[in-house]
Amino acid sequence: MTDRYAVVGNPITHSLSPLIHSAFAAQTGEDIRYDKLLAERDGFAEFAREFFAAGGKGLNVTVPFKLDACNFADRLTERASAAGAVNTLKLETDGSLLGDNTDGAGLVADIRDNLGWDIAGKRVLLLGAGGAARGALLPLLAEQPALLYIANRTAAKALQLATEFAGPSQLGGGGYDTLAGHFDLVINASAASLGGEVPPLPEGIFAPGAKAYDMVYGAEPTPFMRWAQQRGAAVADGLGMLVGQAAEAFNLWRGVRPEVAPVLQQLRKEIQNKS
Repeated sequence: MTDRYAVVGNPITHSLSPLIHSAFAAQTGEDIRYDKLLAERDGFAEFAREFFAAGGKGLNVTVPFKLDACNFADRLTERASAAGAVNTLKLETDGSLLGDNTDGAGLVADIRDNLGWDIAGKRVLLLGAGGAARGALLPLLAEQPALLYIANRTAAKALQLATEFAGPSQLGGGGYDTLAGHFDLVINASAASLGGEVPPLPEGIFAPGAKAYDMVYGAEPTPFMRWAQQRGAAVADGLGMLVGQAAEAFNLWRGVRPEVAPVLQQLRKEIQNKS
C-alpha cells in the first residue's frame, strides 16, 4: 500500500519538495506518494488533523506553519525543542505525532559532507537571530567549532540566543558593529538576501581560505555570495541544505537514508533551466 506524505505551506506552489522526495523514493524503492498542499494561514491544526485522520503518514511543514506544527506535535525531538519550530511531523505506531526539525542537520550535512568544508575547530560566524539561525545552532555546536558567534541587527536577540544555547563550545553574540577578527566560515541565516541586500559586515571579516554559505538559493548567486566572493571567500548557496533536510526527514519517516548528491544535481539543473 502506498504511504502518503506531503509538504504544507502558504504559499506552496514554489515548493521543490515533491521533486526531491519523488527522487528519493525512486532511488530507494520506497512506495510513497508525496504532494504539496495549501493550508489557510489560521487553519494549520484543522488541516493537520484531517491529513493524518485520512491516513497520512508524515508532513513537511514550511512557512508560516513551523511554530503551529511545534504546538501541534505530541512530543518533540531535542533539536526541534531547541529550535522552537517543527518542519517535519511523523505519525508514530501508537498514533502520536513526533515533531522534528531537520533544517540544521541539513545545513551541517551540506557544509561538511557535500562541500567538504570544516566546521570543527573553526571560527564560525552566524548572521541573523531568527528561526533559521535558531534551528541551525544545536547541529552547528555539535560539530565543535572553536568559536560560534551570532551577529544580528538587533544585538539583544543575538545575545539572547547565545545565552540560551551556551555550553561547552565558545559561543557569543552581538550586533554587527561588535564584529572583530577573522572567521573561517560565515553562514547567512538572515533574510537580507531575500530583499536583495547584504548584511552590514565589516571589511576584513574573512580569514585566508574562508568559506561563505547563504541559506537562500536560486539560479544566480545571492548578493551575500557575490560580496563574499569579491573578498576572496569560496561560496555556496542553500540548495544543498534544502535537499539535506529533506533526506533527514525521509530517513525519519522510512528508516532509509537516500543519497543526496544525484538529487542535488538534478535540482540544480531544474532551477537553471527555469531561469
